[in-house]
Amino acid sequence: MLIQRLIRIFIAIMLLAGVNGVSAAEPIKIGTFLTVTGPAAFLGDPELKTLQMVIEDLNAKGGLNGRKIELVHYDTGGNAREALNFVKRLIQKDQVDLIVGGTTSGDSLAVIPEVEKARIPLISLAGAVEIIEPVRKWVFKVAHTDRMAAAKIFEDLRKRGLNKVALITGDGGFDKSGREQVLKLAPEYGMTLVADESYGNKDTDMTTQLTKIRATDAQAIINFGFGQAPAIVTKNIKQLGINLPVYQSHGVASKTFIDLAGEAAEGVRLPAAALVVAEQLPDTDPQKPVLLAYKKEYEAKHGPVSTFGGHAYDGIMIAAEAIKRAGGTDKAKMRDEIEKTSGFIGTAGVFNMTQKDHMGLNLYAFKMVEIRDGAWKIVE
Repeated sequence: MLIQRLIRIFIAIMLLAGVNGVSAAEPIKIGTFLTVTGPAAFLGDPELKTLQMVIEDLNAKGGLNGRKIELVHYDTGGNAREALNFVKRLIQKDQVDLIVGGTTSGDSLAVIPEVEKARIPLISLAGAVEIIEPVRKWVFKVAHTDRMAAAKIFEDLRKRGLNKVALITGDGGFDKSGREQVLKLAPEYGMTLVADESYGNKDTDMTTQLTKIRATDAQAIINFGFGQAPAIVTKNIKQLGINLPVYQSHGVASKTFIDLAGEAAEGVRLPAAALVVAEQLPDTDPQKPVLLAYKKEYEAKHGPVSTFGGHAYDGIMIAAEAIKRAGGTDKAKMRDEIEKTSGFIGTAGVFNMTQKDHMGLNLYAFKMVEIRDGAWKIVE
């Protein structure tokens, strides 16, 4: 009796300890916190769908290093405090191996101290340059920065011989960071800001601010924001009869913006990832096969792609490649391999990260596009 009982205990201990490959079968846990509901839902929804789609594909091929992948997701609703609470839960309760997420800049910035303290890799999907500057050991990102967007817009304005700009921005983290970059870069590109207006992202009318802009000698208008507000700004500009070139940020690079702004979107320009104009790229472009493959699969399941879903693709694929190279989920090794990402062809561009650059994209990763007949067209 005693011997049989000891044998049973021994077998139970061995199973718990993971002998005979049991530990190898434990899933790799990827945590994510996205804005799937609320004003930024049109960003977070395609991100979540993309993560689920890619992980399903990877698991169908056997997972990573012989282990299946499990996605643990929480919806922040765009609330930075909730984002922090969820990230703490991902780390402490769910014990995820790595985190891909932060739809918005506000959510991403709020959790940085926590992931740095916990020493867990984070790949953000948000735009603010402050996420990676200064460089933080455990934090990376895949979305083009607001600084890049401001520079791309100024380059296009300079080509058109325009240098007097009216700026209008929302009150979110992305909007404010974008405004700061516009103000910093304007002198470098020979631009003069003749107006600097702002609005609340929940406002439904911006005609007061735009009327002030109309009274200036502005040659173009830049609106830095995301969500529904930029569409309202665009419609208000048309309603007021303001006949100036209008630039939006990459924060509206989705079909949703075109649908919301309607006819007023015609002629609007913005910097965007090549994903929205994939078919227009030359066949020699190394991104084209990647873009078309992602676009085809996503649209077959969910409808029109957006650059935001593309960011999720880039984030999870960079993470997957890092896990493969690391040979497992040791957090320090994964972090090191993410930092070594080189020549990775994603939807946002070709990524080349270094110790000093935790994004790895240059200005050429952006395409300047214009909305014509309700669709994106490359203008360069």
